[in-house]
Amino acid sequence: MTETTQQQPSVSTTDCYVIQYDRLDETPLSVAIANAVATYRDIDATELEPLYYVINPEALERLFAPRADGLRSEGSVTFEYNGCSVTVTADGEIRVTTA
Repeated sequence: MTETTQQQPSVSTTDCYVIQYDRLDETPLSVAIANAVATYRDIDATELEPLYYVINPEALERLFAPRADGLRSEGSVTFEYNGCSVTVTADGEIRVTTA
């Protein structure tokens, strides 16, 4: 069985890791964030502290969820998570850098 994902890296350097999150995908945004941070830090996602220690994942999901009149087109949230600075934008970009 093979796994496919809509989250494709658009930039990957030692200073920054960026993926484009498909907001219509069934993968929760919180999981995509954890996976992006784990990839950036080159560790397994299970080694990370829970995301809810630093931000409310349900509120984050609601903030960037599609609205009745379509997808959100503006806004971003930046927070620190496991030694990284994480920025999530309304267009689906998840950017991870060193905090």
